Amino acid sequence: MKSRILTIATLAVIVFSCAVKKETVKVVETTEPVKTADVTPTVAGGQNLYDNNCGKCHKLFKATDFSKEDWKPILVRMQKKAHLDDAQMASISDYITSQL
Repeated sequence: MKSRILTIATLAVIVFSCAVKKETVKVVETTEPVKTADVTPTVAGGQNLYDNNCGKCHKLFKATDFSKEDWKPILVRMQKKAHLDDAQMASISDYITSQL
């Protein structure tokens, strides 16, 4: 009788330890409003280029970290380093200016 109870208890421990654990999702609220009115394919493409190309080498800055005039020389300098063509830079520039 004891061996049956021990066997059942051991099996129960194994089954419960292998069960899928639910993960909790942490919701983070931001205070910045999301601009959805200005989302065009060019802006969305620019955001994708900005996230994927610029984020490879350094942390991504918020568009509001610099003024429109400050972004111009930064983007020109980064275009050469990232080997981006003029159309790609125009998309990134449109994305940055849409966020300002």
